[in-house]
Amino acid sequence: MSTPPAPAPPLLIACALGIERLALRLGERDGTGGPVTVLRTGMGPEAAERSVARALAGPALAGVAVLATGFCAGLAPGMHPGDLVVAEETRDPRGSVPCEGTDLLVEELARAVPGHAVHTGPLTGTDHVVRGPERARLRDAGAIAADMESAATLLTAARAGTRPVAAVRVVVDAPEHELVRIGTVRGGISAFRVLRSILPAFREWHRNVLLPRR
Repeated sequence: MSTPPAPAPPLLIACALGIERLALRLGERDGTGGPVTVLRTGMGPEAAERSVARALAGPALAGVAVLATGFCAGLAPGMHPGDLVVAEETRDPRGSVPCEGTDLLVEELARAVPGHAVHTGPLTGTDHVVRGPERARLRDAGAIAADMESAATLLTAARAGTRPVAAVRVVVDAPEHELVRIGTVRGGISAFRVLRSILPAFREWHRNVLLPRR
């Protein structure tokens, strides 16, 4: 009698804010697929590093795929709240981490939220909210979007062992649509609705990036 294959490890989705975790939890009610752990890390790269390192130290999440998500600042002119950013790599002063399955994520996100633009390119990490002229400086350095946790999340995950990693962010503000507070204006509401809708795309990415490893 053959031994059944071991179940695939869960997908660890890391986000910083309670409102981001709420959006993902609402999306999870309508989703199907393998196990998902949604980890709220807290704001900033240091909080993300501590939280992800602690989570991945447990044996239950050995080899788990890690996906960083939540809101971000778009850097390119023409971006709008609700647009999606799929990172080809994340970067911060400590280095860069290449992402896996970018093309698949773009395809699945376009299916999950038709009509919303999906941008690909480098996602840069900062330790503060990006405002005003700083957007142009980061864009000139090659990034298409910025947030405070994705780079730290993926770098920590990569250092903890070989695993698939990715980052998908929803633009909450952009050069022509700068916000003061998330969730208090139309752009924040639009970004929340998009984040609520994209968990099925994450599940499909997870299922496919694990196939060669089974």
